[in-house]
Amino acid sequence: MPKLPVIKPKEILRKYKRLGFIEDHTTGSHIILYHPMSKRRAVIPYHLRDIPKGTLTFILRESGITKDEFLKA
Repeated sequence: MPKLPVIKPKEILRKYKRLGFIEDHTTGSHIILYHPMSKRRAVIPYHLRDIPKGTLTFILRESGITKDEFLKA
């Protein structure tokens, strides 16, 4: 299984939108996305720093996306 990169929130948002997620709303510095078919949600902290691998893993698990799906998007 490939390792997850340390990436910026902007790139995570781009990948989630390619996977069919839609921006629902923003709360503080977090963007909440949802998928209209699966009704899954993803909360992405949006700031200038890189997102740590552990946080990215949690975001993927919360939204039901596999590492392979995320890396291919």
